[in-house]
Amino acid sequence: MKKILLAVIVVLLLVLVAWPYRAEWLLRTVIGLDNLRNPVLENQPVNWQRGEHAPADKRPNIILIVADDLGFNDISFHGGQQATLPTPAIDSLAQQGVSFSSAYAGNAVCAPSRAMLMTGRYSTRFGFEFTPAPRSFAKMFNILPQNPDAVHQPEVDMAAVDRLPPFQSMGMPTEEITLAEQLQATGYHTLHIGKWHLGRDQGMRPEHQGFDESLLMESGLYLPVDDPQVVNARQDFDPLDQAIWLKMRYAASYNGGPAFAPKGYLTDYYTDQAVSAIEANKDRPFFLYLAHWGVHSPLQALKADYDALAHIEDHRLRVYSAMLRALDRSVDRVMQALVDNGIDDNTLVIFTSDNGAPGYLGLPDLNAPFRGWKLSYFEGGVRVPFYVRWPQQLSPSLRYDAPVSHLDVFATVAAAAKAGLPAERVMDSVDLLPYLSGDKQGLPHEAIFWREGDYQGVRAGDWKLMRSPNPNKIWLYNLKDDPLEIHNLAADKPDVVARMTAQLAEHNSQQQDSRWPSVVSLPVLIDKTMAEPATTDDEYIYWPN
Repeated sequence: MKKILLAVIVVLLLVLVAWPYRAEWLLRTVIGLDNLRNPVLENQPVNWQRGEHAPADKRPNIILIVADDLGFNDISFHGGQQATLPTPAIDSLAQQGVSFSSAYAGNAVCAPSRAMLMTGRYSTRFGFEFTPAPRSFAKMFNILPQNPDAVHQPEVDMAAVDRLPPFQSMGMPTEEITLAEQLQATGYHTLHIGKWHLGRDQGMRPEHQGFDESLLMESGLYLPVDDPQVVNARQDFDPLDQAIWLKMRYAASYNGGPAFAPKGYLTDYYTDQAVSAIEANKDRPFFLYLAHWGVHSPLQALKADYDALAHIEDHRLRVYSAMLRALDRSVDRVMQALVDNGIDDNTLVIFTSDNGAPGYLGLPDLNAPFRGWKLSYFEGGVRVPFYVRWPQQLSPSLRYDAPVSHLDVFATVAAAAKAGLPAERVMDSVDLLPYLSGDKQGLPHEAIFWREGDYQGVRAGDWKLMRSPNPNKIWLYNLKDDPLEIHNLAADKPDVVARMTAQLAEHNSQQQDSRWPSVVSLPVLIDKTMAEPATTDDEYIYWPN
């Protein structure tokens, strides 16, 4: 009996000792890290296909650079990220081309925005409403212990989780025509480097959606966590951050081949490959979609960049700023590659971010002066950097103030490339070139819409309306008079609310139901980061995904 009692005491002691690690054990179990996974091979060289000289084809090369989760205030052209770091290369794009002061992401989250960039259509027209996420994403929030003192808790619909299709199958339907397919059909060589997030099987991969060559981000580490050249910053207040560190690997693949380790810090690796791809294709029209992972979490910086920013005292901000430094260096190297290969004047370069910076990094002011974060339709979540540079056609230092959207990339690029638009479908994209040349006047869009389930928004002229079921609230702002969205006029302007609500209803009547259900609703504070405690007085929304 004494032996049994002693054994029980030992087990209890072991449990108590291990208890601080219960969250990691739960995460590892829920997200399936202990299951067998395909190995990541050693680095494989990418030999980009070389183009033949085509002197008769004078159409421009196209480069679309999309940063991930980049804040409006991260760019020093807009005032600068707390004046800690200049971004001279990105600034030069704005100074040498067109800067759009009221440019909007397709959505306040990555995947739907990218679907709109690629198709020129609201992603809800083809049922791509919620960001693809594995079932473990919802299970994680359901199993992990919640903070009992938190004002708002995540809401999980476990019944809906069981209806989710496999993660690899959640993506853009193959019937959609991508910008790559449209350009490919007219003779462009099409290249993709980096993030995709638009499906992995059933013909949804980049090489199945119009890209001749695709160097795909297979997972999201910038370097192995223990690499001597990396500096990490973890957010212990964010359960999603904890999962990322456990789930992510350091991996890429080329045209559907096996996963292999990149070579060097991920942002620099993608840049190396972009420079090589430009050199290989300098003699034929090409479209390069450079979809950076930076500056998305996990926060990992190259040690050399971190060391160069010793004036930044906060460790997390210093890591983030070092990541931004690498992104700016990437733009500089890509632009220099155009000069080195003699194709700078006739290359159309577009730079943007998929959405605003997130509050879950715990860093204030990334979207300043605007309110809100990624996962909200306040300006901080959807107003993004957006620059277009084409020396042969566009005047430098031009500022365009009318509202434009990610949607417009498709029609603008297609017009420049003389590729036309897809037939027999509604296109929401607008060719911006006539507006920039002065050949067209007025607004490119009567209205711009955002939708994520019942959380919805619309901008029409100077007015912007948002509505949410949780909290049950309507926000109405006149952005001309109140660009920082301070004074909610919904109660004072019922006629405007009624008009814009009718616009939303008309828009929604043209959209499809989502191809998969929303399974998690996450609370998002509008004016605080996740690192700050919430109070009952804080403005918030719930973001369905």
